[in-house]
Amino acid sequence: MSPSAVPVVRRRRRRASFAHAAARGRSHDARAMKNKKKRQERARADEDALAELRARPASALGDVASDSEDETVNDAHAKRRRASVVPGTGYVPEGKAKSVDASLVNKNEKTLVLTSRGATSRYRHLMLDLLTLVPNAKKDAKLDTKNERNVVVEAADLRGCSSAMFFECRKKQDCYMWLAKTPSGPSIKFHVENVHTMAELKMTGNHLKFSRPSLHFAPAFDETAHRRLIKEALIQTFATPYRHFKSKPFYDHQMCFYWEDNRVWFRNYQVVHPAGKEVKTQGLTLSETGPRLCLHPIKIFAGAFGGAVLFEDETFVSPNAQRAESKKRDVTKYQQKVQKKQARKAHKHMNQLRGGELDDLFRDGDD
Repeated sequence: MSPSAVPVVRRRRRRASFAHAAARGRSHDARAMKNKKKRQERARADEDALAELRARPASALGDVASDSEDETVNDAHAKRRRASVVPGTGYVPEGKAKSVDASLVNKNEKTLVLTSRGATSRYRHLMLDLLTLVPNAKKDAKLDTKNERNVVVEAADLRGCSSAMFFECRKKQDCYMWLAKTPSGPSIKFHVENVHTMAELKMTGNHLKFSRPSLHFAPAFDETAHRRLIKEALIQTFATPYRHFKSKPFYDHQMCFYWEDNRVWFRNYQVVHPAGKEVKTQGLTLSETGPRLCLHPIKIFAGAFGGAVLFEDETFVSPNAQRAESKKRDVTKYQQKVQKKQARKAHKHMNQLRGGELDDLFRDGDD
């Protein structure tokens, strides 16, 4: 190739690269427009579904906020599920399941999860386990114990979260969980008891990470006003929003909340589907996954991390008072032990044996 032809070749290559870039840009624009149309169609479908749900009477909506399986008979969601379920098993064959339109959980619901400094490994692992169960949760840095709890509201506002789950650890042995609706409240303070993490339990259950859970609540939650408020706070925290980008589009585990002894008992189970010949003879079974924990509600405040007290459990005894009472019992035990020793010494001194006439009879050296 002659030197005069080199610039011509370079110009041709440059033109070809420009043409290729322009074609690639046009294809990218076409894909962007196509994705935009799909998003608009999904948004319109969601709006139509929500408008249809709002138009129904309240008695026909059922428990849609918790995504539970306790819908009423007239609910369209239940009708679609019954149409696609094998009778007698609860198993949905592949390709026959019909999609559910929407739920009343806000798509923009996010939960901020953080802990205070001084948390032990057990409570830190519990927080990480709960993060794996809630796909719409955001983790934040540890909060200094010297800061006020109102800082959590500001952190939730900065991260765009509407709820907060704050683990407040004290003396490296006591843990309190705060569930708050930010920024206006209400908020609930729990004492965390009987904690067992997933790594500690080593259960046989093993569901997918970030799959949408089915929330189950015991009927006792509907008996009093403060229990209904606790139930709603748990729903807002643990329920996965409909069509969240991190969630899986199916159910394979169930979170169960029970009320016993004025406490909330939490269990997490995997939904095991039958396989093979067991489809027609055996229904769905539950296999526990973990973690396990018990929440003792102490106070319910009208605001976020403060405000007027709506409910207070008068039977709650703080761990500090329990430890102080235990030390008092130990002190009384020691005092009783000392008194017994002194009484024994006094008894021996008062009841000494007196000498008799035959004490020296068998001594050596006597005649």
